[in-house]
Amino acid sequence: MSGKGGGDTGVFSDLTIVAFSWAMVGPLTLKFFADFGATVIRVETQRRPCVTRTSAPFKDGLPGLNRSGYFNHFSANMLSMSVDMSHPHGIELARELVAHADVVMENFTPGVMDKWGLGYDALRAIKPDIIMARQNGFGVEGPYRNLAAFGMILAAIAGIPNFIGWPDRGPLPAGVSAYTDCISPRFMAAAVIAALEYRDRTGEGQLLDLAQFETAISFFLPGVLDYAVNGREPVRGGNTCEHAAPHNVYPCKGVERWCTVAALDDRQWRTLCAVIGNPECADDPRFDTLLHRKENEAALDALVAQWTRTLDPDEVMERLQAAGVPAGAVQGAADLLADPQLAHRRLFWPLEHGEMGLFTHLGASIDMSLTPPRATMPSPCLGEHNEYVLTRILGKTDDEFIELLASGVLE
Repeated sequence: MSGKGGGDTGVFSDLTIVAFSWAMVGPLTLKFFADFGATVIRVETQRRPCVTRTSAPFKDGLPGLNRSGYFNHFSANMLSMSVDMSHPHGIELARELVAHADVVMENFTPGVMDKWGLGYDALRAIKPDIIMARQNGFGVEGPYRNLAAFGMILAAIAGIPNFIGWPDRGPLPAGVSAYTDCISPRFMAAAVIAALEYRDRTGEGQLLDLAQFETAISFFLPGVLDYAVNGREPVRGGNTCEHAAPHNVYPCKGVERWCTVAALDDRQWRTLCAVIGNPECADDPRFDTLLHRKENEAALDALVAQWTRTLDPDEVMERLQAAGVPAGAVQGAADLLADPQLAHRRLFWPLEHGEMGLFTHLGASIDMSLTPPRATMPSPCLGEHNEYVLTRILGKTDDEFIELLASGVLE
């Protein structure tokens, strides 16, 4: 079922996904498929637009449903169809879309899809081999199912803030979207691919119920196991690591310029000493073993910082990496757009947007030699592809499309 989405030559060019998505977790999941050729139809409505469409920053500082950098950065290669699900014809159109889909994705609060008559059993009655991918905050079952599920709440309940911050201070928030919006899509993409492979072998669809909350917990399982086995609660360590020293973020030349530096073993420590011009520090009794370096970590950090302050962060990084010592310049948004590694990997796609003009979209983080990701289409204006979806995919006539347009369902 190839179409207008990611192109006709990608590895997923015969895949059609209909998405009832909200916020970031939906688009970030869909990107895995849209960038490699899938036809991704995102069902939206201007009556209740996605929160990312109404979130700053806006292109040129002018607010608008089609001008949010937050929404548009993540939404290349996707189609937007506007459907008012409260309209008498809304559910009917949604069911027609399902009949043409391989996968239906949703990440609303549990109960929304069922209220519309679009739960898994209903979808399966329309298309027996459909794959339904549900990516709710806490899953569709269990005592937390109806709790609010924004990323910062999911991260807090999962316990992520307890790992972020300084030992003598309280936990720090994980940010607006937090880990769940970025972690969960990787799990769901893998699950959908597995379900597609299963369908191709057996002819059977599947219901995938993935809780964003649970995917977040998997990223700090060592702390969970430490408590389960040893009864020991994790302690916030700032930028330190109990298995490495030095291990910190160090000031560099310039205003608020920093570079991360780590020595994971004695060899890297000796190399670091040579690079910073203090080879004798390698045998200093305060620093000659990992245990001694951890005991004298404040003095160790001061020693490294004395050198890093004299250099640009990129120079610190390049000198240490060339010698085999882990280091990375701390980058802001401008640094990322100018980063030669990211440019080589084509991580950013400048595309001509229908309302904003030239706009930088997020590219694919994965490349494939035979079926590379393609920047075939900019992020969509809301409802931009109504006519295309209705006439080219659902097979409506022009008169039928005009009739639906006049009915008000396409809002």
